[in-house]
Amino acid sequence: MKIAFIGQKGIPATFGGIEYHVDRLSRQLATSGHEVSVYVRRWYTPKRCKNYQGVRLVHVPTIKSKHLDASLHSLLCTLHALFKKYDIIHYHAIGPSFFSIIPRVFGKKVISTVHRLDWDTSKWGWAARFLLKIGEHVSILAPQRTVVVSHDLQKYFQFKYNKQTIHISHGFDDPDPRPPDIIKKKHGLDSKDFILFMGRLAPEKRVDWLIRVFQGIPNRTVNGKNIKLVIAGGSSATKDYIRQLQSLSSGNPDIIYTGYVTGDEKAELLSNAWLFTLPSSLEGFPIVLIEAKSYGLCSLVSDIPAHLESIRTGIDGYLFHAHDLADFQSTLQYLFDNPDEVNRSGCAAKEFIKKQPGWDIIVKETIDVYRHVLGDASD
Repeated sequence: MKIAFIGQKGIPATFGGIEYHVDRLSRQLATSGHEVSVYVRRWYTPKRCKNYQGVRLVHVPTIKSKHLDASLHSLLCTLHALFKKYDIIHYHAIGPSFFSIIPRVFGKKVISTVHRLDWDTSKWGWAARFLLKIGEHVSILAPQRTVVVSHDLQKYFQFKYNKQTIHISHGFDDPDPRPPDIIKKKHGLDSKDFILFMGRLAPEKRVDWLIRVFQGIPNRTVNGKNIKLVIAGGSSATKDYIRQLQSLSSGNPDIIYTGYVTGDEKAELLSNAWLFTLPSSLEGFPIVLIEAKSYGLCSLVSDIPAHLESIRTGIDGYLFHAHDLADFQSTLQYLFDNPDEVNRSGCAAKEFIKKQPGWDIIVKETIDVYRHVLGDASD
């Protein structure tokens, strides 16, 4: 099959859950003998990079701005793809899926994968939210098949549109445990002496809550180590929010910003954290949470539906009430007071994740969707 991916920033993935998903999926499809093209943005993927482990990279221009980057790139990619002999055009995210109606009108086979409800993030104004909601409608009505990454999204589309979607979760790679080398040199971090947040620094991630709660712990010592807070991530057109975070943490040397991390540095952070936390108000199906569990980390996360699919509170992690800052505070305090629970939950998380489907299953399920669409006589 000849397959094109549209919507992601690019690959090789350096940050972004969708990018990691497309990176792994496209490479494994190529390894399986399919011709795979991934459309990339020039500011994310170096122009000199034309091929990545058997995947063809198609560079299409865009304007790197909050409102034009994804939309303009997706439109231009769509127009380019119309003149190529792809068997499948696969969109990722509801914003890019806005344009999936174009190839469908021209008789192309189209798939859309919804990773989360992007219109529900506070960084967007009313006009952008309106267009993203249209993108949601298109993502379920225009493609031959719509894939979702969580059971919660599957229920949402069933209830709102009375439409069946196909649930295919994210896969994950085997952990790569590493001693603290890079992170010790760059940030002074050691094994089990920090809490880790990893993700985009956007309002729905509620890193401001995390900073407030962390600074509210009177004694942050565990097993003789002073516990720090590591915030690993960067801007997602959210510079004002980042300035707010920096103001909240100003003067606290125990709060460390690393920027986006990848490769060995990312592996070291996941290998050596004492606790992982994700206090988000909105997620699709966070890959980083699955990665944290695979490294044997206890996770403290909000009880939003996406997290309820991954964490069994008190067993392989802990949940706090998503809209209750005080509950977040008290649960984190409990873990500081009971560090053995952190260790026990981390071990349980690692054992649980071993039983989850890996990328081989994810790729097989995706190929099944493609074949079903290509053989669908009802189109």
